[in-house]
Amino acid sequence: MDDLTTDETIVRSLLHDQRPDLASLELRLVECGWGCRMWRLGADLALRLPRTEDAPGLIEREHRWLPGLAPLLPLPVPVPEYLGTPTEAFPKNWIVTTWVEGTPADVAPVTDAASAAVLGAFLTALHRPAPEEAAVATDRGVPLKTFTMEFDDPALQAVWDDALAAPEWDGPPVWLHADLHPANVVTAGGALTGVIDFGDICTGDPATDLCAAWLLLPDPVAFFDHYETDEATVRRSRGWALRRAVGLQHIGRAGVEGRHWGKPTWLPAGDAALERLLAT
Repeated sequence: MDDLTTDETIVRSLLHDQRPDLASLELRLVECGWGCRMWRLGADLALRLPRTEDAPGLIEREHRWLPGLAPLLPLPVPVPEYLGTPTEAFPKNWIVTTWVEGTPADVAPVTDAASAAVLGAFLTALHRPAPEEAAVATDRGVPLKTFTMEFDDPALQAVWDDALAAPEWDGPPVWLHADLHPANVVTAGGALTGVIDFGDICTGDPATDLCAAWLLLPDPVAFFDHYETDEATVRRSRGWALRRAVGLQHIGRAGVEGRHWGKPTWLPAGDAALERLLAT
């Protein structure tokens, strides 16, 4: 990780130079992922500064596309308000967005059964055909055969093999959040209340996002009562869920071991997702 950010002094200087109308608002550093460091700015805004080399491109992508998509979505999302430009003090772009209230689901998991309908409505609204100039990723929205995975557990291997055997997506590329894991949604009282971090927004196979049914919900099967799709897409989504759950476990174990890039709260999230996959 290349930590490009420093402290509140830098943040204040950026605001003073480029958004003086916001420079006097209260700043509070908040826990977030490793791509950006995030500050809560006043009551209604958030400010994110890149920490890794790829993060500036991701926030540019979010700034370009999310303002047009946000009004179409039935859950609060961080709507970009301003894309900051590099300075001598901070040599990368940065972004101000609206603040999305709630607690990340890796800390406060979804427990409310009604969230299946909420997530279904959100993804139904998001998964609309995307314009040709929209981003295409190499590791999201693509055929599962792009990846090689092997499992010691025969039951997990069977899930993966079945997902690979499912027919590939042959519809138009649709908009994808592309990173719908527990740390990128927020909850209140166990209910899903918002979706955050759209830096990976791209287009492709909707199964990439549908894996969220197993990563987030207490009853993944109930989700598909609220999202219309075919059996092949469900099978592929299980493969995506398996891939993402293993990733959550890897990052979670690193956090338990004290590695700086690890996230301890991701380990139980990954474990729970695998349990749901094997139970269904």
